[in-house]
Amino acid sequence: MRVVIAWWDLEGSGQTITSLRDFLRDEAVDRFSQVPGLRLKVWISDRSADRWGAVFLWESEQAAEAPVPARAAELIGRPPTVRHAFDVEATAEGLYDTAGLARLGLAFTG
Repeated sequence: MRVVIAWWDLEGSGQTITSLRDFLRDEAVDRFSQVPGLRLKVWISDRSADRWGAVFLWESEQAAEAPVPARAAELIGRPPTVRHAFDVEATAEGLYDTAGLARLGLAFTG
């Protein structure tokens, strides 16, 4: 398994966390739910630093290296400011009440 973390500095991009939330609701979540080898994608934001990003959990290194929809980079006007990839050493799932993770988060509730 592989984890990829990507961050964009939004300053000067013309995009905001709010405008990118619309992008999530309108297209990105549905598009990424169809990407082969992607186990989980979590979009993240840091309003105080004006940053936007994502954490990807991939089934394999090969899946992590395959092309993915690049619409966020197109909207923001540049590739991620920071992108790191890591091997997964172990995983665990805790006890939880929410059965599914799809369509959760501020883009859908805030």
